[in-house]
Amino acid sequence: MGKTLLLSLLFCIFTGILSQDSNDVTVIISGSSLLGETNGDYVCATIDWWPPEKCNYNQCPWGQASALNLDLENPILAKAIAAFGSLRIRVGGSLQDQLVYETSNLESQCTGFKKSSSGLFGFSQGCLSMKRWDALNDLFLKTGAVVTFGLNALRGRHLVRKGKYSGAWNGTNARDFIKYTIEKDYPVDSWEFGNELSGSGVGASVAAYQYGKDIITLRTILSDLYENYKIKPLLVAPGGFYEQTWYAQLLQVSGVSAIDAVTHHIYNLGGGNDPHVASRILDPYYLDRISDTFRDLELTIQRHGPWTRAWVGEAGGAYNSGSPLISNSFLNSFWYLDQLGLAAKYKTTVYCRQTLIGGNYGLLDTETFIPNPDYYSALLWHQLMGGGVLSLDISGSPYLRVYAHCSKNKEGVTVLLLNLNRSTAFTVTVQNDINVDIGEGFGIERDGFFLHGLKRTVSWIGSKASDGSEMREEYHLTAKDNNELSRIMLLNGAPLELIEGEIPTLNPVLVPVNSPIYVAPLSIAFVVFPNFEAKACNR
Repeated sequence: MGKTLLLSLLFCIFTGILSQDSNDVTVIISGSSLLGETNGDYVCATIDWWPPEKCNYNQCPWGQASALNLDLENPILAKAIAAFGSLRIRVGGSLQDQLVYETSNLESQCTGFKKSSSGLFGFSQGCLSMKRWDALNDLFLKTGAVVTFGLNALRGRHLVRKGKYSGAWNGTNARDFIKYTIEKDYPVDSWEFGNELSGSGVGASVAAYQYGKDIITLRTILSDLYENYKIKPLLVAPGGFYEQTWYAQLLQVSGVSAIDAVTHHIYNLGGGNDPHVASRILDPYYLDRISDTFRDLELTIQRHGPWTRAWVGEAGGAYNSGSPLISNSFLNSFWYLDQLGLAAKYKTTVYCRQTLIGGNYGLLDTETFIPNPDYYSALLWHQLMGGGVLSLDISGSPYLRVYAHCSKNKEGVTVLLLNLNRSTAFTVTVQNDINVDIGEGFGIERDGFFLHGLKRTVSWIGSKASDGSEMREEYHLTAKDNNELSRIMLLNGAPLELIEGEIPTLNPVLVPVNSPIYVAPLSIAFVVFPNFEAKACNR
């Protein structure tokens, strides 16, 4: 039976060789060194503060998804977080710089955000009660979440002209809140200072010099409060859109080791009502544009803050709550996974998706809590892609995007392939760069038919070719009914749906390791090579 199956497979492969309809791509992976290394909790998701009244484009997609009103008892929510084992959750967003904390010294009544024409973003000041903070931490502790909390960085400042704030930060309320958190033994991994106040700001801005001085103040508070703790939280900032001059000055003023991670936000697809969002997601040249931001931030850190590292603190693709038709669909996973891969190449160590739940871009549906396609994309990345980022060369169409990482918690290499083409499939050969010369030789004419066919059917993964008995794992993602806007994703042909309220297990198909990888039109594939020789992954 095994021989029959093998012969059938070889026949199919040889038939594919003779076909002129397939597009062949060779991917050569270098395992000798790493481009970068991500955190174990690289995949991160946000919980925002927007109330139900937050509306864009005549629709109000936030519902009860704020940190202040989210149903923390919903069983799907807890299971969705726990499935990651250690999902980083960033609690923060636009309204965090209008949020106060109900500590003993708070002199005002603790109420939620309300519509206000005179308030920032059209909302009044809001307040986080300690009862609610306790409930949030119950969820985080139960699910193993790694928490980043965004602090109000406008407290104490005064408006000097439209959108421009001056004066020193008043950290009294934040100090009391952090002290309460410590006393309750809540393990906040990192405190983030401010949201989108950098550079020109969004709604409000603070000069880099003053922001740097305030970072020193917050660092002093953290050092004092956590003095007797062996494990201390990170200080991350500024949580805004990258502007080189502002970010460089922030690092210079705040000084050595004041900021543990530099956070920036990305919404590179345009507004949620932009008619070009879909075409941009499938345009490889457009997707590459954001590389300039990643590269520039990497250089800024090298020159002005080599003690720190880069985080994407918030990224939702399309801004203003996302696109109602696209951000929660299968199509969006092409942008999301591509940016996860691209960011990692430029030494980004954490990438926070806007949002876990809320708006149109939530990993979970705002009303039902049912996972959207991007949830499963995030989960697969988290389960399969290890921290080590590998370099590669690719010959073929730019519409096949490829990323390679050391496999997570096992030997080998995992490759992510994204086929952005709606009509063309790709047959992919993966080679280890230590074997490129082997693939070119054997004393046979370099461009001869036999060698050409051989190179198209064999994926060299080590210093010696496999005997054919070894298997690799493949996870192929497609849209239900080939509808790119479907909210149901298929894994190896089966729909990813809750099973009696439980997150489904993401199982691969096993394929002979030396067979070609077939990537269907408009599909995504994670491929795990079990014994790919990559010295950098064994350090």
